[in-house]
Amino acid sequence: MKISGAKNAALPILASSLLGGECVITNVPRVVDVTTMCKLLNMMGAWVSVEDSRVVIHAEHIHSTEAPYDLVRKMRASVLVLGPLLARWGEATVSLPGGCAIGTRPVDLHLAGLTKLGAEVSVEHGYIRAKAARLTGARIYLDMPTVTGTENLMMAACLAEGTTLIENAAKEPEVIDLAASLIKRGARIVGAGSDVITIEGVHELRGMDHEVIPDRIEAGTFLIAGSITGGDVCVDRCLPRHLEAVTMKLREMGSKVNEEKESVRLKSVGRPNGLDVKTFTYPGFPTDMQAQMMALMCVSDGTSVISETIFESRFMHVPELCRMGADIKVDGHHAVVNGKATLTGAPVMASDLRASAGLILAGLAAEGETEVSRVYHLDRGYEHIEDKLRDLGATIRRVKAA
Repeated sequence: MKISGAKNAALPILASSLLGGECVITNVPRVVDVTTMCKLLNMMGAWVSVEDSRVVIHAEHIHSTEAPYDLVRKMRASVLVLGPLLARWGEATVSLPGGCAIGTRPVDLHLAGLTKLGAEVSVEHGYIRAKAARLTGARIYLDMPTVTGTENLMMAACLAEGTTLIENAAKEPEVIDLAASLIKRGARIVGAGSDVITIEGVHELRGMDHEVIPDRIEAGTFLIAGSITGGDVCVDRCLPRHLEAVTMKLREMGSKVNEEKESVRLKSVGRPNGLDVKTFTYPGFPTDMQAQMMALMCVSDGTSVISETIFESRFMHVPELCRMGADIKVDGHHAVVNGKATLTGAPVMASDLRASAGLILAGLAAEGETEVSRVYHLDRGYEHIEDKLRDLGATIRRVKAA
């Protein structure tokens, strides 16, 4: 099973094309969020060519520095154009972001950081408006290690005058991949992947040719698919070091997990054991794997507790899992899951991207037929998931709603 490129790495790299030069980006997943970002760049005046997993972008001239509500509401990652627009073009008007309904994800830290870099920032009528003749380097401390905030400020600082320090920066592999792509273009960045990122501003960036890292969330989803069905799954073209928080838990639950240089194989050994999981910023257990792990807990032997520390509304899949016979009690940021030998198929409704995947995994393990509606969420982040699961032996098909 070949893993696609990481959506959450591709999106900031695509947005960074606004900083100039010809950008050739490969291993880009063909998902709706990527299509939305390409539409946004094209709407601004960038030349965008998409061919399979290869995207070429020229943004030498743009005719708009506005990211309108109609596009941004579909994908909160659209806010990533804010930093590049401001740094290179001196102004940006970006709608406040939308995206999945998993709780508030404020952009306050982005705006406070840009203000420290010398921008005039205001929020009016649902739009962020920012201006700066040229940004100047500054020391920025993030109250929490926000991924998109770190990425936005890192891109903005690339063309700022002087040196910028981003402290308490996000350490995710996607942040490191963005930094690697920017360094290829002449950016001076040190420390990506650590608590402190140092950026020495330059006057301009050139183009680059960059391959997006594999999607660790997709890889983790397929490994759990193997575990929940008592199967044997090998995921190829992935980076095992990015999956350690997930593979460690799968080992604790009893699965055999073997890692090679660019692949991970999981072999299920009997019914998985219950255990406790707490989501946290990288290198902790990813919040984007919480719904999938909860589905596995539903059929595990014993009681599990899952604690969500990142988003306050990310248990919206719980009532749907309970429709399938799961025994789950939610108490604030904690969910107690009493594992059952089997689940039963039922019609369920997806509330967000990762909940969609969790419900599909539960359906793979359930007796009878499960129908998951509102799977348009799924297409935002998974490339042909039903085809890949079918290749692994699942009985799954996509049908149009009546």
